[in-house]
Amino acid sequence: MSDLSKTQVENALKEYIDPYLQRDLISAKAVKRIDIDDSKVTVKVVLGFPAKGYEPDLKKALAKKLSAIEGIGDIEIAVESKVAAHAVQQGVEAFKNVKNIIAVASGKGGVGKSTVAVNLALALSAEGATVGILDADIYGPSQPRMLGVSAKPESLDGRSLEPIVSYHIQSMSIGYLIDEETPMIWRGPMVTQALEQLLKDTNWQQLDYLVVDLPPGTGDTQLTLAQKIPVSGAIIVTTPQDIALLDARKGLKMFEKVNIPILGIVENMSIHICSQCGHEEHIFGDGGGLRMAEQYNVAFLGGLPLEMSIRADTDAGKPPVVKDPESRVAMLFREIARRAAAKLSLQARDFRQAFPSIVIQNN
Repeated sequence: MSDLSKTQVENALKEYIDPYLQRDLISAKAVKRIDIDDSKVTVKVVLGFPAKGYEPDLKKALAKKLSAIEGIGDIEIAVESKVAAHAVQQGVEAFKNVKNIIAVASGKGGVGKSTVAVNLALALSAEGATVGILDADIYGPSQPRMLGVSAKPESLDGRSLEPIVSYHIQSMSIGYLIDEETPMIWRGPMVTQALEQLLKDTNWQQLDYLVVDLPPGTGDTQLTLAQKIPVSGAIIVTTPQDIALLDARKGLKMFEKVNIPILGIVENMSIHICSQCGHEEHIFGDGGGLRMAEQYNVAFLGGLPLEMSIRADTDAGKPPVVKDPESRVAMLFREIARRAAAKLSLQARDFRQAFPSIVIQNN
């Protein structure tokens, strides 16, 4: 077939706007190859974000667009994902075994940030990524309980710690090193030093994403993360109520000031659904997260319901994404994970990991 036919294929593909990238796959440079053999067309798509649950729908949508081309015969579409390392703050060195660090933050406590963080990490893993989670809340570590583990991390070389693996994700927390009821009566410098050690001295194994569950607020820990840790993007968790949104804005502004991109806002407890009668009620207000996203021109990644099963299952060490992967709540988390990862995939890449360090020696 002629070059014009290839143009026809490209034009047909441009008609499909990807819901996560929010642009067509041609302009997003996700279409890597178009082969035409008589009337058969083969298309290879490589997404920059994990999308295992989305791939079947994407193939169907693209095939439908291509089938409208006159004279086209067999259509073969291959979709895969390849996560790249993305740029971090200037002056901060990227980690060798971690492609992207995503900070999950909130302006205040009690908004369900840790629950969102662990389910987000599990959702990214379910979509096909290699994922780790760091519990950066030194004073109130919760990830060991949420992941259903209480093991002590091993040190194979006497210098670094091996991450604890649960539900196929790697994790590290001060909670693995102390008794659950032992209070951390530490001053700020000790906390920030502990955070750096947990992050840098853990032997992370080739992660696409490391989700960092930050403590609430905008204090020493957040500042340390912003100045010393290579963060690719941040997610702000809030509830719809005005007081939570007020503090969430402070968190968002903090990341902006230290030049860490905001991947988006997650509104937790956006609606309560009665487990007895199914009545829906906006207990904490309506649409606050979306309005905040529009005000600051950042993405609204999604809303999550105030539902007893989310709290109960996560507290029991079986978060909804792994306990009931086909549930509505699990699908919401996977949607949020795809949107956040897709947003990150559009950012500038970090090519430093692709090249070896050059050392000049005088012999």
